[in-house]
Amino acid sequence: MKTLLALTFAVALVCTTGTLFAQDNMGGNMSQGSATATAPAKGGHIVGKISDDGKSFTSDKDGKSWTIDNPDAVKGHEGHHVVLHADVNSDKGSVHVNSLKMAKDSGMKNNSSM
Repeated sequence: MKTLLALTFAVALVCTTGTLFAQDNMGGNMSQGSATATAPAKGGHIVGKISDDGKSFTSDKDGKSWTIDNPDAVKGHEGHHVVLHADVNSDKGSVHVNSLKMAKDSGMKNNSSM
């Protein structure tokens, strides 16, 4: 019983300490005047289609449309189905493209003649 109580206390202490460090890091970013202090970007891979003008991207997963904040990074891929490695800013509804590659067909093509 004492072991269970000690283990519970240790887990609670670790969780509290992690939260305190996370709050401290956020405060540090804001004091440095970071432009993304209100909405930290998180990176990831997103599959979808780049618009014909190259200024937006529509995700296959949920159909959400994102503004591309660096359209030069997708130049030449307008209208293509791609996989983006990008930093997502949910508050602004935008993505910053780090790299991209053409998406592989999964054998399920959209057939507009049906």
